Amino acid sequence: MGLILWIIAAILVIAGIVSLVRGQLLWGAALIVIGLLVGPGGVSIFT
Repeated sequence: MGLILWIIAAILVIAGIVSLVRGQLLWGAALIVIGLLVGPGGVSIFT
């Protein structure tokens, strides 16, 4: 389960960075924050 959470978190953070580069600041920041919350290193919403 931890590996799946890391993969999801990494995808969300990468998508957030891409959104920031494309100029979608609010959406990019939201994706990065959600990615950090989902990741096992952060405050996971599943535990």
